[in-house]
Amino acid sequence: MWHLTWALVRKDLALSLFRGNGLVQALLLGLLLLFVFSLSQGVGQRMGPQAAAAVFWISSAFCQVLIFNQLYALEEVNGARQGLLLCPAPVQAVWLGKGCGGLCLLLLAQAIFLPASVVFLGQEVSGPLNEALLALALTDTGMCALGSLLGALAQGQAARESLLSIVLFPLLIPLLLAGISVFAHVLGAVMPDGVGSWLGLAASFDAVFVGAGLILFPYLYAGDE
Repeated sequence: MWHLTWALVRKDLALSLFRGNGLVQALLLGLLLLFVFSLSQGVGQRMGPQAAAAVFWISSAFCQVLIFNQLYALEEVNGARQGLLLCPAPVQAVWLGKGCGGLCLLLLAQAIFLPASVVFLGQEVSGPLNEALLALALTDTGMCALGSLLGALAQGQAARESLLSIVLFPLLIPLLLAGISVFAHVLGAVMPDGVGSWLGLAASFDAVFVGAGLILFPYLYAGDE
């Protein structure tokens, strides 16, 4: 299982980074959203921490959709999906490999989105960075677990793919709220009760959708075969 997982991670990262498949479009979309929201502020005005954190995570969510649609489309274009299903390894390795590859690409994109958010939206980091890093890890893990699950389901028909990309966002709302609240605190918003409950919500979301991915992915990925 692990051999197939890491082989998929290496292959997907090589195709995405060195051939420009998917990542460039995702980066441009995220940066465009940040820039457009920055134009809503007047000269000398500063966007509130809650709003700035929301813009960052919305940009990350749109970026994630493009990343996973592109990662799963690689096998559809080359007709390699059947080969993955015939490998002598649990098919969950495909879900895990795509999820890890997508997580790496999303982190690369966020490494650009974070400083862009600070510059374009006029923010200052004033909160504990350890909570920000933990929230980033938990939120990205949940986004990629769900994104890898729906990315497999979205392949096949263009109309179905577009509809399932929209379905992703309501499912992400609890996780995005957790990420937004913690990041707002790091950017200076006052939270008297702390961020422990939000981090717990993100961890619970991860547990639910990681378990759902391991159980449901074999049926979703092989459903059209």
